[in-house]
Amino acid sequence: MNLIKKRNNVFGVLLFILFIGLTSCKKNIPMDLSKESIIPKPVSVTASNSSFELEKGAKIYVSDSAEVFRIGEYFAKILNTSTGFGISVEQINEEPEEGNIYLSISDKGLGEEGYELNVTEDHISLNADKPAGLIRAIQTLRQILPAKIESSDVQSGSWRIATGTIKDYPDYSYRGAMLDVCRHFFSVDDVKRYIDLLAYYKMNVLHLHLSDDQGWRIEIKSWPNLTTHGGSTQVGGGEGGFYTQEQYKEIVEYAQERYITIIPEIDMPGHTNAALASYPELNCNDKATELYTGTEVGFSTLCIKKDITYKFVDDVVSELAAITPGPYIHIGGDESHVTAMEDYIPFINKVQDIVQSYNKIMIGWDEVAHAKLKANSIVQFWAKKENALKGVNQGAKVIMSPAVKAYLDMQYDSTTVLGLHWAAYIEVDSAYIWDPATFTEGITKENILGIEAPLWSETIVKMDDIEYMTFPRLPGLAEVGWTVSSERNWDEYKIRLGKHAERFDALGINYYKSKLVPWVNKQ
Repeated sequence: MNLIKKRNNVFGVLLFILFIGLTSCKKNIPMDLSKESIIPKPVSVTASNSSFELEKGAKIYVSDSAEVFRIGEYFAKILNTSTGFGISVEQINEEPEEGNIYLSISDKGLGEEGYELNVTEDHISLNADKPAGLIRAIQTLRQILPAKIESSDVQSGSWRIATGTIKDYPDYSYRGAMLDVCRHFFSVDDVKRYIDLLAYYKMNVLHLHLSDDQGWRIEIKSWPNLTTHGGSTQVGGGEGGFYTQEQYKEIVEYAQERYITIIPEIDMPGHTNAALASYPELNCNDKATELYTGTEVGFSTLCIKKDITYKFVDDVVSELAAITPGPYIHIGGDESHVTAMEDYIPFINKVQDIVQSYNKIMIGWDEVAHAKLKANSIVQFWAKKENALKGVNQGAKVIMSPAVKAYLDMQYDSTTVLGLHWAAYIEVDSAYIWDPATFTEGITKENILGIEAPLWSETIVKMDDIEYMTFPRLPGLAEVGWTVSSERNWDEYKIRLGKHAERFDALGINYYKSKLVPWVNKQ
């Protein structure tokens, strides 16, 4: 009897050892975090050469903050869509347990958007100084999970990722994109999708070009004909469209949840035909112009010397400022070819005062540097370096958007159906291989707020077009803004970019398959 009991005990011990061994094997599949294709490239990646598997029953635990709880819910929605796990979000009230994800705010000295991501065999923790850093950390975690995490329906198989630590923070505080909704109008849902794609690559600004010759796209309650008439068409004709103030606030809130700042632009004194067609009193001859559906520029101007012009500008800025929580209002200021310089300069000076009177910071295209800029006004360099230098010499910060590198509406090459090429053909490598701090002599890193990639929409009519012109250049421009130039190398980057083909497909992105990139798609 004792012999049988001993044999049973030995057998039990062996089963236990076998179970532990199998569990250990399951947990300890070697994976190298340093080999993951993260865009933008992080500051540091330390691999521990093991793995963590996300499984059903996992939870997201968050620190005691309503804001962090909302971030947890944002992440849970992404994870649950493709895993089907029903991951819940709960407050942290005990030591980390195996298999869960932890989000917390703690002083890591990594700044507004920096973060530390730790993956062990047992759990994942995301730590940041500020909530924005947690959102950026989530994008990194998404990129080290299998690409199928981005699918819009439930996927089968393992959700295993490499273990290690990532510490990261951006090189520039401003990393944006611009969407022109004037030449062709895009829906609220289209803008939200664009915001999600920007967030995925850690961009933090969306500049909306809301008025131009071809259309006025934002409701101004005190000047209703701007949208009723001025918003009724677009390039080539068609019904155009506009955002109500409630729809605009919906866009702003959606962006805020992803820690992206919306910057509204009302272009003036040129690019104003939609306004001039809507209100005759804004014209010097008191006659409304005809609506315009072409693509030529530089022919329109507000009547600079009329008091009603500044009443109009004040009303527009007042209503926009009230629904824009971000610190900036963009006043355009470009290509006002029929506005005499002796009129242009006092106009910009007055409009700058109006913007500041509503506690907003003025941004303008580089031509605004002809005026006397306030201490905190910002110049957006797009065309003429001498204009940008005038801004720098007045102490203004510069947003770098050189058309020859950053304009997403430029064709990739002469065979590209969409886009223009007046500035350059911009292949994927060209959009990546430049340094904002050395691009223009006299404009150094200390002068630069950040970068922005504009997409003008003369030839862009639907979301697929936006995606085709944006991808795959946007990830590279995001890296230009996030990653220090000394850590960027095209030959290394194109390998990482090529491995994002699976992610583009899972996200449903219509992208340009450049022959310069070694695309890898396992599907």
